[in-house]
Amino acid sequence: MSESDQLPQKSFTSPPATALDYMRLCRIPNVFTAVADVLMGFIVVHQSFAPMGPLACLVIASALLYTAGMILNDVFDIEVDRAERPHRPLPSGKISLSWARSLGFGMLLGGVGFGFLAAFVQPVEHVMPWRSGAIATCLAGSVVLYDALLKKTPLGPIGMGACRFWNVLLGMSVAASDVAHGGILGFGPHHLAAAGGIGVYIVGVTWFARNEARASNRWQLSLALMVAITGIGLLGFIHSEIRACEEVTSKIAQEGTWYMLLGLVALPVLRRAAFAISDPRPEQVQLAVKSAILSLIVIDAFICLDVADYAFSIPVILLLIPTLLLGRYVYST
Repeated sequence: MSESDQLPQKSFTSPPATALDYMRLCRIPNVFTAVADVLMGFIVVHQSFAPMGPLACLVIASALLYTAGMILNDVFDIEVDRAERPHRPLPSGKISLSWARSLGFGMLLGGVGFGFLAAFVQPVEHVMPWRSGAIATCLAGSVVLYDALLKKTPLGPIGMGACRFWNVLLGMSVAASDVAHGGILGFGPHHLAAAGGIGVYIVGVTWFARNEARASNRWQLSLALMVAITGIGLLGFIHSEIRACEEVTSKIAQEGTWYMLLGLVALPVLRRAAFAISDPRPEQVQLAVKSAILSLIVIDAFICLDVADYAFSIPVILLLIPTLLLGRYVYST
């Protein structure tokens, strides 16, 4: 036996993945923004957290579909991350690519399954039983379309905005059809205003984040900010549409108060974005994107306040707590 045979052999395998690695792969802080969207959508159509059975299914469906999207995003972006973000769980080898792929698609199927289950787990009068499953399927399809095809094209931000649009409608899906006010698939104008406003806002935020790993173009950042603010502006229609809807009573008496609340949401987004536009380094852009994503929870809480009461808006805004706490250890972008 040679001397070299007696020496301990070094292991070149990566250390086993930790819970923190999985939380980073899933962008776990951002999951609470998806949950906030669903809670807001549910409160818009029910003005309460009841019935709890369908709500629980929709929350689980949204969380699974969002998490699947984050995992599959890294699966399809593996070559880019190996060059630009080698420390992340997949390019570093802490989590295998094949396992992440299986986990992502498994969560995608689970999310669609819970979407279908939501309409049957507890009876809801006059509900379209197929709608929640159909919306979950559209959301799953949009997730795969964005991650696999659209992300690297000019249509990428629209694809991400579509995901948020479907996610809000998922929260609204287990409810009676709003046939009195027209709309699409039984969703009334105030439903579509909420989902559409959130969707356009995320189009702008996603466009803003396109080149977050390297110095960005100031014109691109400025135009993206304008799109995001347009999305917040579209949410202004929610209040007037709610007041025109006999089934829902707005809890905010003055329309000016509603616009003031939207302005309060927009201010921190504008502030961070202005810093990033004046100094478009990656760290400044990432801080602006993080602020814009966190603002989603505040927007959802204000919409809940408009259609229900403080008792329903406060639990939504409290989702900021786990988002901020986990965000200290887990990146959001």
